[in-house]
Formats: sequence, C-alpha cells, structure tokens
Amino acid sequence: MSKPSSKRPPFLSLLRELVRTYQAFERYSAGHVQGMGLTPAQFDVLATLGNTEGMNPGQLGQRTLITKGTLTGVVDRLQAKGLVRRLPDPADGRGQIVRLTPEGQSLFEQVFPAHGAHLARAFARLDAAQHAAAEQALQTVRLALEQASATGAGQ
Repeated sequence: MSKPSSKRPPFLSLLRELVRTYQAFERYSAGHVQGMGLTPAQFDVLATLGNTEGMNPGQLGQRTLITKGTLTGVVDRLQAKGLVRRLPDPADGRGQIVRLTPEGQSLFEQVFPAHGAHLARAFARLDAAQHAAAEQALQTVRLALEQASATGAGQ
C-alpha cells in the first residue's frame, strides 16, 4: 500500500507570502493612520471622497472595498465627527450622496499627503528594478485570479 503524497501544492508558499505581505502592509499603514486619529476604514473613506463632489454609498463601497454594513457605521462615525455629511442624491430621490464637509476636506488635505509620505518611506527600500518586478508579479497573480473568477473555476 502506498502512502498518499505529502507534497504540498506549489501555490501554498506563494499564498502564504501574499498574506504575510498584506498583513505587514496593514500593520505599517494602520499604525500611521491610527496615529492621526483615524481608523483604517475612516481613512479609506476620507481618501476616497477627497477632492470629489461625493458619491453614493454603493460607489463608495466599491471604491473602498468596505462592506455595506461596515460602511454605514464608518460613515456614521465620520458624520458624528463633522467630517462628512449625507445629502439627497439628485439622480435618485431615495438615495444619498456622502460628501466631505469643509472640515473633512481640510483633514483629507493634511492626512493624505502625510500618509503617502509614510508609505513612500517603506517603498523607497526597493530599487527601480525590484519595484517593477514586484508590480509585475502582483499583476500576474491578480490576472490569474480574475480569469479564474470569470470562468467560474473552483465553483
């Protein structure tokens, strides 16, 4: 009787590294955002709404990748801080537009560049060739996942 193969699929090490990279990014990014008095989700909403006329919750959810239930609470807390307001959507009488208040826009203009500079310090550790190779590798992985999703693979 032969033993079942214990050889691990080759994608597992790639998957592990992808998750570990994302977790390291989140720790580095979230620590800075929290130091500015925001949660990562609040920062994401401010950064998405900054320099716009606002957007409806569906658009905001798609652009931030925050789920609808979570987004409602995040917007509620930003509204309580006076950073966003909800306005009637002129294109949809039942809908709303979420827009930064002048205070929210001012905060965006402070925290967005500061956070960009924070991230740039980490990415400055990569030279141009490493940056290009990492970007290409991530694009390749993303495309493989998108293609598998589009064809229904694994369902």
